[in-house]
Amino acid sequence: MHIYIKNNKLSIYDYKVKCAVGKRGIKIKKKEGDLITPKGTFRIKNVFYRKDRVFNFKSKIKKISIEKNMGWCDDPKSKKYNMLVKLPFNYRAEKLYKSNNTYDIVLVLNYNMNPIRKNKGSAIFIHIARRNYKATAGCIAIQKKDMKKVIKKIDKKTLVQIN
Repeated sequence: MHIYIKNNKLSIYDYKVKCAVGKRGIKIKKKEGDLITPKGTFRIKNVFYRKDRVFNFKSKIKKISIEKNMGWCDDPKSKKYNMLVKLPFNYRAEKLYKSNNTYDIVLVLNYNMNPIRKNKGSAIFIHIARRNYKATAGCIAIQKKDMKKVIKKIDKKTLVQIN
C-alpha cells in the first residue's frame, strides 16, 4: 500500500520502477529552489491530470483536471505559497498546463503544507519523467505507463516514504 523511493527506484508492493529525483539528491530539504527531493514520509493530497491526454483512469484519490489557468505558487512572498493558484497571478507560480507531458498526471505530496513554512520548498510532486530520467527540481518522476500502474494501487491511506 505504501510507496518507497530510494536509490532512484520507486516501489509499491512488488512493483519496482526507475525514477528521477532532484538534481542534488534526496536530503533534508532546506529551502525553495535547492534542487533537493525532501527526505521523509508524505501523503498524496490529489491527483492532477490532463483530460486531453489521459483517458479512462480510475483513482481512489481525488482527481482534478488541469485547466489552462492553473498554477502552483512557488513564491515565498505570497500568502498562497505552496498552493494551487489561478493564473495570471501576481506572484511567481509554476504553470501546471504544460506543452510537454511531464504534468499529464501529477500526484501532489503534502510536503510543507501543514503548516506551510515560507521558503521551505513547494510543489513536491510525483510526475511524468523526462527522456533519460533527467533530474528534477525536487520532484520524483516516473514513466507515464508506470504512473498508471501506481495509481491503481494507491488510496487515501497510502504513504510516500522518501529515503
